[in-house]
Amino acid sequence: MTLYFEPDAKRARAIAKTLGGPARTAADLAELARLLDTGQGEQLLVLGPGVPLADALRIASGHRLTHPALGVVMLRDTVDVVVLGEAIRAGIREVVAADDAAAIRAACARSLELSRGLSGVAAAPATAPQGRVVTVFGGKGGVGKSTIATNLAVFLAGGGARRVLLVDLDLAFGDVAIMMQLVPKRSLSDAIAMAGRMDETGLRSMLTTYAPGLETLLAPAGPAEAERISRELTSEVLTVARNLFDYVVVDTPPFFNDHVLAALDLSHDFVLLATPDVPSLKNLRLTLDMFDLLEYSPEGRHVVLNRSDSRVGLTAADIDRVLRVPISGHVPSTRDVPVSINRGVPLMADSPDHPVSRSIRQVAEAHLGARPVGVSESDAKQPQRRLFTLRKGR
Repeated sequence: MTLYFEPDAKRARAIAKTLGGPARTAADLAELARLLDTGQGEQLLVLGPGVPLADALRIASGHRLTHPALGVVMLRDTVDVVVLGEAIRAGIREVVAADDAAAIRAACARSLELSRGLSGVAAAPATAPQGRVVTVFGGKGGVGKSTIATNLAVFLAGGGARRVLLVDLDLAFGDVAIMMQLVPKRSLSDAIAMAGRMDETGLRSMLTTYAPGLETLLAPAGPAEAERISRELTSEVLTVARNLFDYVVVDTPPFFNDHVLAALDLSHDFVLLATPDVPSLKNLRLTLDMFDLLEYSPEGRHVVLNRSDSRVGLTAADIDRVLRVPISGHVPSTRDVPVSINRGVPLMADSPDHPVSRSIRQVAEAHLGARPVGVSESDAKQPQRRLFTLRKGR
């Protein structure tokens, strides 16, 4: 059974209707204390938006040790980083906007699932499955990292069939927001206040939704904010993310820095990009040598040649002679890519049967363990319909 505390009777009735199911309600602190003392094994306490923040924090911290299986979900009229930080320190599991019924029900379900595991009602697996971290990297600017990363993330999400997070780790000059027509109200810089205490609630507070199944974690608004993000914080964010998502796709700047190394250390797969020109191929060869020094798994390296059909005087033999590794994917050159970038709609979302979309899909299916949900191996070779419908206004 659920406990629900909200002093305002009108709001209490409205949110109790949202919660549904049996619940024991309290209108003041004394009544809540009585319900907790005479508890019937409750595993969820919902604190309504009318509960003063100080009281909510005191309630959560006071029962964190005495009732460890009791999960606390706090509803607020306004959710900001300051409130989230204080909630995390007090042991509150979720902070949700009071007017978002779907988010409230989802938060309560997650909290109950965790409480049942802690109380032994539902046995948790010995090791929780982790999502797959895929870092897209190229040692030279202009090779199409952000284009590949955004389209790859769209395909992996499968219209909501998988949970995918796209992280823009080009902290100073990230382009994911503009390429996907997203307004960066929140970004990685919001993680600074939660350093050392990052959890699911904190991470979700920073995300911007693109489409069903696809969340984004955007780069800071400017280079000054980027300088305040440490390598340790990047590792912390990605570690939490891989426990919440099926895939975490990381877009990177065109050079090695602490943040890129943090992402590479946690990655299962590396999509390494180049274009058919000598400087780009040279930088990719140097990248592969660096990967050898850092002892990153050769099996996880997937070399993709972007704009592979460009006639620039290099033959396939020339490219093989420079790289000395198999090429996992060839993405053709087309003016439709810059058109899609200027529109802010990835080709994979708008034209899943486009040659560029098919090439990226083939890489994901062959090397990243992904197939269109509900499509058999034989049917996967057939053209696929549009993966999902974009939000109204795109």
